[in-house]
Amino acid sequence: MSTRIIKCPNCGVFNTNKEYCENCGELISHQKKREIKAESVKQEQIKEAIHDIENPNLAERLKQSPNAFKRVVGWVLYSVITVVSAIGAGLAWIIAMVAAG
Repeated sequence: MSTRIIKCPNCGVFNTNKEYCENCGELISHQKKREIKAESVKQEQIKEAIHDIENPNLAERLKQSPNAFKRVVGWVLYSVITVVSAIGAGLAWIIAMVAAG
């Protein structure tokens, strides 16, 4: 195992093979910082996915309504959104092909 000497950015003490500073307790390991950052990003993505599942958009809420009229309106709205998205994607593709020459 190689010796890693890391200077604490908080107090300036040099530490050997430590994740935390011996003097002030500050996290000094870059690998540990990356792991903590990756875990926080993962937790944020999980929160976002849960929020999206628990709070559907208007079309999805209408499609799941017990009222038949609201369900029909929801499906129509969903279909309109899908068609407009497809037209936009087609236009973007055409513009990209024209720009590419």
